[in-house]
Amino acid sequence: MLLATLAEILVSLAAAWLVDAVTSANRAMAAEAAMQALGLLALLGLVALATRIAAIIGIIALTLRQMTDTGGEVFARVQRFSADWHANSFAGSTVRRISRGMWAIDLLNDTLLIALLPSATVLAGATVLLGMRWPLMGVLVALGGLGYVALTVSLSLFWVAPASRLSNQWDTRMGGAMADAIGANAVVKAFGAEAREDARLRTLISKWRRRTQRTWNRSVKAEAAQTGTLLVLRIAVIGGALWLWWRNEASAGDLAGVLTLFFTVQGYLRDVGYHISNLQRGVNEMEELVALHALPFGVTDRADARPIRITRGAITFEEVFFGYGGHPTPLYQGLSVRIRPGERVGLVGPSGSGKTSFVKLIQRLHDIQGGRILIDGQDVARATQSSLRAQIAIVQQEPILFHRSLAENIAYARPGATPAEIIRAAELANAHGFITRLPRGYATLVGERGVKLSGGERQRVALARAFLADTPLLILDEATSALDSESEAAIQQAMERLVHGRTAIVIAHRLSTVRAMDRILVFDRGAVIEEGSHDTLVARPGGLYRRLFERQALELTAPR
Repeated sequence: MLLATLAEILVSLAAAWLVDAVTSANRAMAAEAAMQALGLLALLGLVALATRIAAIIGIIALTLRQMTDTGGEVFARVQRFSADWHANSFAGSTVRRISRGMWAIDLLNDTLLIALLPSATVLAGATVLLGMRWPLMGVLVALGGLGYVALTVSLSLFWVAPASRLSNQWDTRMGGAMADAIGANAVVKAFGAEAREDARLRTLISKWRRRTQRTWNRSVKAEAAQTGTLLVLRIAVIGGALWLWWRNEASAGDLAGVLTLFFTVQGYLRDVGYHISNLQRGVNEMEELVALHALPFGVTDRADARPIRITRGAITFEEVFFGYGGHPTPLYQGLSVRIRPGERVGLVGPSGSGKTSFVKLIQRLHDIQGGRILIDGQDVARATQSSLRAQIAIVQQEPILFHRSLAENIAYARPGATPAEIIRAAELANAHGFITRLPRGYATLVGERGVKLSGGERQRVALARAFLADTPLLILDEATSALDSESEAAIQQAMERLVHGRTAIVIAHRLSTVRAMDRILVFDRGAVIEEGSHDTLVARPGGLYRRLFERQALELTAPR
C-alpha cells in the first residue's frame, strides 16, 4: 500500500516534467521529453495499480482470518460464561454484539490500511517534495494538513463518538427486544399481545431513532467544518504557487506539479473526516465485543484441574456453604448429604427450598463458598468442568432442543453414535413411535428450541438423549410436570428403564414420581429436614412430606 501511494505522489513530478516539455521552444526536444514523461506516467500508474491490488488481496486475507479467529474466540468465551450470566443476558443482544464486532474488524482494517495509511503517506510525501524545493510551501502544506487532521480527530472523538456510542447501545437493546419477543412468540399469540409488543418496540425504535439522528446530524456538521478547512487550505496552496510563479521562482511545469500534488493531497484529506468517523464507529462497535473479554467466566477451571473419572456415582456433600450473589443469607449452611453408588434418590420440597441448586452444584454450575462436593471421592472443584458434565446426563423440566434434526438432537449426547444406536435410544425412551410417524422421521427439523414438538415429545427426545449418553450419573428435573396422563405414563415407563443400574437424582413436585425411589430427601429453606422411603415419610405424623402428600391426594380426589 505504501508503494502504491508513493507512485501516486511521484505523478506530480511526471506532470511537471510533461508541462515543461510541451512549453519548451525546441519542439524536437520537447516531443522526446514529453514522450518520456508520458512513459513515466504510464509506469507509475501500472505500479500503483499492481501494488494496490496486491495490498488489498493481502488485506482481505488478513481481515478474514481476524474475523474468523475473533468470532470463534468470543463465541467460545460466551459459551463458557456462567449459567447466571446467560440467565441475565438477552441471546439476541449477545449475538448482535459479536456479529457487529466481527464486521467492525473489516471496517477498521479498511479504514486504517486502505484509507488512513495512504492519506498519511501522501501528506508526508507532499511535505517532503514541496519542502525540498520551496521550504515555505512544505511548511504550509504540513501545517494545513496537520491542522485539518487535528480538527477532524477532535470532532470525531469528542463530539461525534459519544453520540455514536449511545446510539449503538440503543441498537443493541432494540436487537435484544426483537429477539425476546420473536423467541416468545407463542406467548405473545396466546395472550393476543401483538399490538402491545408492537407498541413496546416502537418506543425502543423511537429512542434509537432520536439517538441515531443526533449522531448523523453531528457527523454532517463535522463534515461541513472539515470541508471549510480544506477549502481554506486549497486557496492558500494555490495562491502560494501563483505567488512563486509571479516571482519567477516556479515554472509553468512547477505550477502544474504543485497543483497535481495538492489535488492528490486534497483527494486523500477530503475523505480523512469520513475515514476518522468510520474508525471511531468501528472502535465503538468493537467496544461491546471487547467488553465480553473483560467479563469473568464466573466458574473457571483451576490451574491444576484434571479430568474426573466417574465409575460408581457416589455423591458426598461435606459441610457445604453456598449462597447466590446478591442474597444476604446463604442458601446452604453446612449441608451434608451422602448418596450411595447406584442409589435412586428423590428430592422434594416447596419451591425455593434448594432442590434445583443441589443438582446445579453437582454439575458445578456455581462455586460453593465452603465445604466440599465429592463424586467417587474426587472434589468436583478440582475437576475440569467439561469432563464432569460429560459424565452426568440431565433431563430438564423444559428440555431445550436445537433447531436441527431429531437424530442430531438425540446424538448430541454422543456425536459419534450410529443410526442404530440412536434408534435404540429412542425406543428405550418411547420416542421411536412418534418419530417414525413424522414425514421425514429422524431427519425432521424440530424448530427453534423444539417448538414443532409437543411437550411430551420433547421430553421423550431428551430422555433418548440421556439413554444414549449412558452416564453413571443421571439427573431428572421435574421430567413429568405439565404433561398429560398418557405422556406422563410413557415417560415414567422410560424413566424406570433409564434409572436402572445408575445413580439417579429425581426432582419432583408430583410425589407419585418419587414413590419408587430408594430414598427421598425433603428440602426446606436450604436444609434436608426429612429423609427416608415414601412409606416411612408418609407414616411420620406432622412431617412436611406427609403434609405435601396429603395435599396432593386431596387435589386429586376433589370434585371438579
